[in-house]
Amino acid sequence: MKLELHAIDILIIIAYIATVIVIGWLLSRRASKNLSAYFLGGRSLPWYVIGTSHGASGFDITGTMWFVAMLFTYGVKAAFIPWIWPLFDRVFRQVYLGAWIRRSNVLTGAEWMRTRFGTGLGGNLSHISVVVYALVATVGFLGYAFIGIGKFAEVFFPWDLAWGPLSSADMYAVIILAITTAYLLLGGWYSVVLTDLIQFFLLTIASAFIAFIAIEKVSPDALAKCVPEGWTQLRLGWRLNLDWSGLLDQLNTKINDDGYSLFGVLIMLMLLKGLLVSMAGPTPGYGMQHVLSTRNPREAALENWWMSIVQLIPRFLMITGIAVLGLVYFSPQVNAMLAAGEKFDFENILPYVIRDFVPVGLVGILLAGLLAAFMSTFDSTVNAGAAYIVNDIYKRYVVPNAPAKQYVYFSYFCSILLVFIAAVVGIFKIQSIHDITTWITFGLYGGYVAPNILKWHWWRFNGYGYFAGMIAGIAASLVPLLIVPDMNKMYILPFSLVTSTVASVIVCLRTPPESDDVLGSFYRSVRPWGFWRPVHERLLADNPNLTKNTDFAWDAFNVGVGIIWQLTLMVVPICLVIRQKTTLLLSVAVLVVTSIIMKFTWYDRLGRGELYLTGEDKQ
Repeated sequence: MKLELHAIDILIIIAYIATVIVIGWLLSRRASKNLSAYFLGGRSLPWYVIGTSHGASGFDITGTMWFVAMLFTYGVKAAFIPWIWPLFDRVFRQVYLGAWIRRSNVLTGAEWMRTRFGTGLGGNLSHISVVVYALVATVGFLGYAFIGIGKFAEVFFPWDLAWGPLSSADMYAVIILAITTAYLLLGGWYSVVLTDLIQFFLLTIASAFIAFIAIEKVSPDALAKCVPEGWTQLRLGWRLNLDWSGLLDQLNTKINDDGYSLFGVLIMLMLLKGLLVSMAGPTPGYGMQHVLSTRNPREAALENWWMSIVQLIPRFLMITGIAVLGLVYFSPQVNAMLAAGEKFDFENILPYVIRDFVPVGLVGILLAGLLAAFMSTFDSTVNAGAAYIVNDIYKRYVVPNAPAKQYVYFSYFCSILLVFIAAVVGIFKIQSIHDITTWITFGLYGGYVAPNILKWHWWRFNGYGYFAGMIAGIAASLVPLLIVPDMNKMYILPFSLVTSTVASVIVCLRTPPESDDVLGSFYRSVRPWGFWRPVHERLLADNPNLTKNTDFAWDAFNVGVGIIWQLTLMVVPICLVIRQKTTLLLSVAVLVVTSIIMKFTWYDRLGRGELYLTGEDKQ
């Protein structure tokens, strides 16, 4: 089934693509000055611009298609499912980690390793391990994006482009990747941010319209006839207790295949894993680059706060509108297809609903916005991955004193190389968005946790332990895929977590700690809380006025309040579209109360950490 695009919609899409390429060309001179300009925009952009860009980068086609399928299947409880990433990691960056990271004043997360472990052998090994992790994660994310854009484009564009081993979806993905790479090469980080702003504008308009269409066309009674009992309830139990029998039987099979029958248990596992992953800090990728591109530590915190708002409210208006329209109007077609023996991919609900329910003109705006969504996620990821190759391998180990232009030109080559590898992985290795999502969030992230929590909070942890933990974690996430490729990817989490933890601690204790100079420099500049007493006491000898960071209790409290606050940002638009009034009013009340609390306990305390840097506490 194909969508026949109206000439107006085609013109809107062509105008968008032409605009971003022209923008990239106009920004090329400014972006090519040096690596800081190309990869971080010269740290010249205000927090609300970076936050909007960061939020827009997360508004991707692949993730949106996946969330639509989750909400379609699991109902209002699907608001908890984004914890799989975990979505609340930005709350940790908002409360304290964003400021800690930004104080390093480096270009990439790998370069940040010098701040913690110095430039000796241990520091170099830790640096290399982050680069390896960043490249594995980058290829995984790019392959994930490749699959999503191919599935999406195949529904809308009329030509069958299948060629040799490449399906039509693969070919569409390759073409769109080529366009995205072209403007990214020209404008660097400036192109990333400006495209994100255009995308945010287009998708906010489209999200509001889709939500309005769903509210107008679907009454609560009509929705109730199409969903099982409990679909509109947010309350969690240990079991899911959603029975689609007689409505859409295939969804019972999907729930079983997803492994979500024990829903409450799974959400608790996601929460526990999410807390550990979030404490570890952002993985090396575009999330880290957004934090590092802010103007100062205070703006790094505000950027992450604003990111949650601008991404979640419009995104979940769109997701809910599409899911509701699909449930009421598209379910009969799905049942007919399944009865005829055809297969249906529930991750394709989004493009099919757009095809049938969005009017001319708005289709063009929506498709341009979703293309921008893909481009913004894709270009942010490519830009971050290339930064690690150029800054942390080529500049540091191969050609350390080359002219700035040479590094920028090499960045072009690395970006093209990453896109090529991602296309190969997407074509030959990735079959399901859900599978790659689960592997990244449970397998790959599981191996990241231990060494990255320890680096912040334990003075004795060294570069050797970090290197061992990261490499062991990466291997532990990949080996099970080679041995049992069809296994449930969630089961990789305990294996990768335990393996990386044991490797981190054993190797750390078998090797000497970092030097007093390295530890002292890190503690003075970043000022973390945790097990740093020996370092603090040594520094007191030279600076008796040095103030200890005692904000752990405040930070823990604000993280807890922030997670609840962020959850309401998803529940409110969901309940607004489905007109679940009781849950909507309660969620709005919780949103208001948590916002007021954070005004006094978080916002009014912003900048306090900077006082620690001089040993003063003026509050």
